[in-house]
Amino acid sequence: MDIGSLGGLVAGAGLVLAAIMLGSGIGAFIDVPSVLIVVGGTIAAVFIAFPGGELKMVGKVLGRVFKSPKHEMIALMQFLIECRKAVGKDGLLALEGLAEKAPSEAVAKGLLLVADATDAGALQEILATERKAIQERHLTGQKIFNEAAKFAPAFGMVGTLIGLVQMLATLDDPASIGPKMAVALLTTLYGALLANLIFLPMVTKLDRRLNVEMVQLQLAFVGMMALRKEDSIVLMREKFKAFMPERSDLDTALEGQA
Repeated sequence: MDIGSLGGLVAGAGLVLAAIMLGSGIGAFIDVPSVLIVVGGTIAAVFIAFPGGELKMVGKVLGRVFKSPKHEMIALMQFLIECRKAVGKDGLLALEGLAEKAPSEAVAKGLLLVADATDAGALQEILATERKAIQERHLTGQKIFNEAAKFAPAFGMVGTLIGLVQMLATLDDPASIGPKMAVALLTTLYGALLANLIFLPMVTKLDRRLNVEMVQLQLAFVGMMALRKEDSIVLMREKFKAFMPERSDLDTALEGQA
């Protein structure tokens, strides 16, 4: 789990709630119709703008967004070294059984190709195709959240306009103007919070996650080539160090795997 991302979301929401509680009661900032307009309108607009296939694609990406990149990299290195041990005992065909335990589809596919003695050029070409598919998924996710960040404030304004119309319809009751104006402004608040606390940070998160997965795919390719050439485990570890700036963390994680 990526504690930084989860902590940032909790801290951001907590600080907003704390500021509200210090100023007045939380009840004044809760309005169900406003939530329905902003959240429901944003979801509806996203479904109109993007086909179902692309929305399902984003679901796969989101499942990995909050995982720790460093832990994933180390886990991949450990898995590849375990693969090398299996190759040392039973040959390249041992990779067929290990492919089922691979941390990703790309790694599983690569192991099967190495087990079939696929040449380096073909392996690189297949992993390049996998790279393009990963990029497509992440870029689609970024587009969806970027559009959602535009829709949410827009529906916040729609809700405010609806509230203003309702307020103007009751101008003969001065006592109701203040409360209805407050409710009208809540939709703008909800839209701004959704856009700036959730949707826009998710766009940045997906962009960073794409970079991480590209590095992981390159690491997988280096590992596949090492397995194919049956490099020593010590040599594999040295190659892996280029992918980890925290060398001490890597040494600790791979301790005893030489």
